[in-house]
Amino acid sequence: MDIFSALFRGSPLFAAVIDDTFICRELNDVWRVYLDLPAVEPIAVPVENLFDLAGESSLIDQIRQVMRQEGVINRKPVSLTETAVAPEPLRGLLSAWRIQLISNERPHALLLFTETTEYCQAIDKLNQLQTTHELILNSVGEGIYGVDCQGNTTFVNEAATQILGWRAEDVIGKSLHAIHHHSYPDGRPYPSSECPIYAAFTDGKVHRGDDEFFWHTDGTSVPVEYTSTPIREAGALKGAVVVFRDILERRKNEQQREAAFAQIKILKDLLERERDYLRDEINVTLNFGEIIGESQALKRTLAQIEAVAKTSTSVLILGESGVGKEMVARAIHANSARADMPLVKVNCASIPKDLFESEFFGHVRGSFTGAHRDRVGRLHLAAGGTLFLDEVGEIPLDLQGKLLRALQEHEFERVGDDKTIKVDVRIIAATNRDLKAEVEAGRFRKDLYYRLSIFPIEVPPLRERVQDIGPLAIQFLNSICLELGREPMQLTRQQLDRLTGYDWPGNIRELKNVIERAVILSKDHRLRLDLAMSSDNQVEKPSLSTPLETEAFVTDAILREKERMNMMAVLRHTNWRISGREGAAELLGIKPSTLAYRMKVYGITKSGQ
Repeated sequence: MDIFSALFRGSPLFAAVIDDTFICRELNDVWRVYLDLPAVEPIAVPVENLFDLAGESSLIDQIRQVMRQEGVINRKPVSLTETAVAPEPLRGLLSAWRIQLISNERPHALLLFTETTEYCQAIDKLNQLQTTHELILNSVGEGIYGVDCQGNTTFVNEAATQILGWRAEDVIGKSLHAIHHHSYPDGRPYPSSECPIYAAFTDGKVHRGDDEFFWHTDGTSVPVEYTSTPIREAGALKGAVVVFRDILERRKNEQQREAAFAQIKILKDLLERERDYLRDEINVTLNFGEIIGESQALKRTLAQIEAVAKTSTSVLILGESGVGKEMVARAIHANSARADMPLVKVNCASIPKDLFESEFFGHVRGSFTGAHRDRVGRLHLAAGGTLFLDEVGEIPLDLQGKLLRALQEHEFERVGDDKTIKVDVRIIAATNRDLKAEVEAGRFRKDLYYRLSIFPIEVPPLRERVQDIGPLAIQFLNSICLELGREPMQLTRQQLDRLTGYDWPGNIRELKNVIERAVILSKDHRLRLDLAMSSDNQVEKPSLSTPLETEAFVTDAILREKERMNMMAVLRHTNWRISGREGAAELLGIKPSTLAYRMKVYGITKSGQ
């Protein structure tokens, strides 16, 4: 074996010689071992069997060009064919050029293959690692820039491009400060020597900016906060990494939050003022103590109040004007679990139709002409407490549906606002109208009526509480004298008889007005009731006052039995006709509903007569 054959055979590289028929006639020892061929026997291996041609269909054509002296192959990435010795084909670089053997005039080509499998694996791992790092950095919501010690950009992640618009090709290799940190928002130049980002790779410290701006590609300034952290390699400063975020939305949210807090404070102050005003307006001790009297009719009403007060059931208070329906509502609220929360009154009869929604639900500023500020509605004021709808029968029919929806859903919207407000409110309504008749006449919604009248309470008129007239008059006299700064006065027996002998169509309100008028007209300690009562209210009713003056008192049981017998007698007289002209209720001087209630209390039925 000559020296050249020895070099060929012993080369650590893969070496092969092919002829012009593209048959390999010589393989060095490395390639023979790889292909599991004998070390010295002649071979004839087609060149296609040496390489993995998948995806490399042009390789054979390039080798043909080499054979035709049309070029050489220089370090072309290829893979050897898969063998039993190497299940995983080796990857490497192939070089090829034409040669002329001395012993043979036919052209040949020499193939040299350098294995780079481990190198390629290292490159693959490096590329994979780089891809992973880029994916991680691009998935971060904050913008990230890398800069070298000259301040030139070395890396840009996806978030930075989304925030500022600058793409990687726009900024890499260029001055970061000159691109988007060059000026203040007002246009004044921002020298790079004052830039905290650049300071990080000169002094080696972490620098932060909480109130600065970067410039967008469209020429607008973007408020940002950032951190510039120095990068060290072997102890030497190599640059910095800048992490920043757009704080425009946060600033807007902070401004909106501050404005909302200011508005909330205004509304809170307004709410407290309105609450205090409503409490001062009531200005009484909310309990049964303000309901004065000992009559059986009043005791029945008090029993109903006590039964319903502890619940959250809606209550409908019925009765004539001036009987004290508001006082009953206060008593129910004072003895409920909501006593510490506000009792808010809405006088439905006094609200103009076009202002009902605003009064009841509130409005936002600018929602209509004259809405110069936000207004808290009565329903919202009563949140957690009780809403007293006085004269509920006066609500316009076209507005009753909105009220019903608010009461059923426990939610509403202010006028001009699309935000829903939820409230927990107990409803107490009062009226001097016959709501059933209003429903039948089509002037009051049936569904609203049933929503309000879950527990009806009928407050008796003063003419049915004759025993209470005296105590009420004395209470009014004492409080009015105190209020007007007058010396205490006394009612004489004759004056009491005169008061109890009157029918009081205006009920308790009229009685209080008469006593106040009498106090004002009195010049000394003698109450001038004679001047206060006109000729219209001087007609006495001996039938009501005489028994109290001439007869001895009787027990409650006897009095109730007398009342029962009296009702039985009038019912028989009218052949059990309760209402209508000459009906039992008219003859007794009471409402049909009052008679029906008393019949139920006493268990009086036509079948049981």
